[in-house]
Amino acid sequence: MARLTPWQRLLLILALYLSPGLTYSAPPVTEIVVGAYYFPPIADFGPGQKPDGLLPELVQQIEASNPGFHFRIVHTSPKRRYMDFDAGLYDVIFFENPDWGWSGRDISVSPPLLMEQDIYVALRKPGRGPDFFNDIGHRKIVALAGYHYGFAAGETDSQALSRSFTIEFSDSNNRNLQLIKADRPSVAEIAVINRSYLQMHLARHPEDRDLLLTSDQPDQSYLLRIIARKGGATSADELTHMLQPLISDGRYHKMVEKWGLQLPGNGLTVLNQL
Repeated sequence: MARLTPWQRLLLILALYLSPGLTYSAPPVTEIVVGAYYFPPIADFGPGQKPDGLLPELVQQIEASNPGFHFRIVHTSPKRRYMDFDAGLYDVIFFENPDWGWSGRDISVSPPLLMEQDIYVALRKPGRGPDFFNDIGHRKIVALAGYHYGFAAGETDSQALSRSFTIEFSDSNNRNLQLIKADRPSVAEIAVINRSYLQMHLARHPEDRDLLLTSDQPDQSYLLRIIARKGGATSADELTHMLQPLISDGRYHKMVEKWGLQLPGNGLTVLNQL
């Protein structure tokens, strides 16, 4: 029997592949829809709502190590995140605190993956020192709408907060810092900014280091975890298991450092026990 040419072999392989009963079907892929809102450097959204920050980099790494899963990030907002979760628009949210309005929902929660703080920022002026932040209730405040802050005891309702504080809301840390730098005390004297964002801002704009005064004590410190819907596409425990190889080989630590964020209390000692 004559040997087949390479072209003939290719045709034979294609014929076998396309023959009835011999077709190949790819294994099913589970899609995990991840909710995310503006919380840089964890998650930021540019044109077309394309996500940037630690979150998209992390889920890309998890997906690469778990080919049976596909992660899709959908944009929500700090105020809308609960409504979107209840409506089933997503099943998982990374780097969230379960104390931020999640009680009463059927969820699973991971161990802490990050630690963050909110701090007070004002314009540096002669005579101003750390005591400028002692009585924030008598200052004009700018903050992010829908965020849970320590000075407000976790209250997020804009009308309720406006009754207790002289406060203005926005959806951008950058805008709030610009208001402080504009030196308009009738509008804004103190901005409440998460520490990692401020560090990122100062790294990009070192000229602002001498312009801004920051509080010695944080407004609050908090731990961030994964929250997943029970009975959804996955659980917090399963996602923690997927994350474990990235923790063990140091990739997660490098990503956290890259984005200027902090590991929880005991760092990798805690994470390696997951």
